[in-house]
Amino acid sequence: MVWMTTAEALEVLNVRPQTLYANVSRGKIRAKPDGEDPRRSLYHRDDVLRMARRANGRRKVDVVSSEAMQYGDPVLPSAISTAWDGRLLYRGHDAATLADSASLEDIATLLWQCPADEVASQAASQAAGAAEAAEATGVAEAASAAGAAGLAVATGNGSALAAGLLALARRSASDPPSLGRAPSTLRAEAADVLATLACAMAGDNDGRNASGGRSSGGAGLPISRRLARAWGAEAHEDLIRRALVLMADNELNASTFATRVAISTGASLAAGVLAGLTTLTGPLHGGAARQFTDLLAHAQANGASQAVRDWLASDRPLPAFGHPLYRDGDPRAKALLKHLPKVASHEELAVAAEQQAGELPNIDYALSTLTAACGLPPDAPFILFAVGRCAGWLAHALEQVQANRLIRPRARYTGPAPVNAGIY
Repeated sequence: MVWMTTAEALEVLNVRPQTLYANVSRGKIRAKPDGEDPRRSLYHRDDVLRMARRANGRRKVDVVSSEAMQYGDPVLPSAISTAWDGRLLYRGHDAATLADSASLEDIATLLWQCPADEVASQAASQAAGAAEAAEATGVAEAASAAGAAGLAVATGNGSALAAGLLALARRSASDPPSLGRAPSTLRAEAADVLATLACAMAGDNDGRNASGGRSSGGAGLPISRRLARAWGAEAHEDLIRRALVLMADNELNASTFATRVAISTGASLAAGVLAGLTTLTGPLHGGAARQFTDLLAHAQANGASQAVRDWLASDRPLPAFGHPLYRDGDPRAKALLKHLPKVASHEELAVAAEQQAGELPNIDYALSTLTAACGLPPDAPFILFAVGRCAGWLAHALEQVQANRLIRPRARYTGPAPVNAGIY
């Protein structure tokens, strides 16, 4: 169950009732009236468990270490992004504010810490072509040149995910290792990798049109416009741009950690992004939008309240709702939803999710709403997630190269005791 009674919460926390009530008043534990008896309260399970883990002062080293791979304890130091007081910050800048005007290329420039002189060189290098783009250091122009040079790999009738995986795999087989190279060179390569993934997932087909000739429609355009054109959604490009900016990074999530682990071995930037993309496909990460589609179908057949009730009864996380980093609601979802029309089927699920689970919509919900409201293809939420987050993966890759340390956690062994020697 998502909600706990007072007795259950006190047993888990091992505190007096006054301490429980104090944590509620401070906003550390969410509470709501008991539907069967409004004189009693119910307490959110995740909040209670989080407080229980911290209840006894400074925890032992082995406990901290065992929890380091879960929400709550930082795994690696990073200056790229953080959840701060209910907001998402990109190097200290509010992501929601940046989304009002910035492009994904602008965010890449910020996250990759491109010096001012590199950004100023964009105009001079944009027309230089693919060979000179390898030497250019501005993010936007290198990405455009990469698209024009056909660095994306087409996969015929394959899905956007298959196209992205294949394009990155081919680069991973030939791109040089990341260690021991100049930062400016790595930033130029990062722009190429971002363009590779964007072109592949947008169906740029190697920068060529259906007849095999060079296409003049996509090369050199911002990524948001390439996606909008690929989807026949030019009127909604600004919303696509906002979504890409909001998806660029979100601290040290699973796919970002996978990217950093790969890069810590000296693997190429493309290999690091490939590790991130494969991790993103999981239903508890970037695959949540597909799970939400299943929840929507169930709601259309049985009603939103029943759909949420059945989903929670199956002991599965409710997709597209709640986020451990944002107790008062995902700021990315708020920033995008305020620009979208209401979608009745989504709204009904949001009401049911808050009533039954105390969870608010997250960015997966917002991307699904964007897709429904603008008539985008069904895989648009995943594509927007992957292409936007690629800028963040590459930022963490560049930061990890500078750290120059192998990420190699130890395992806390829980298997059988050593067997006697000679018995095999």
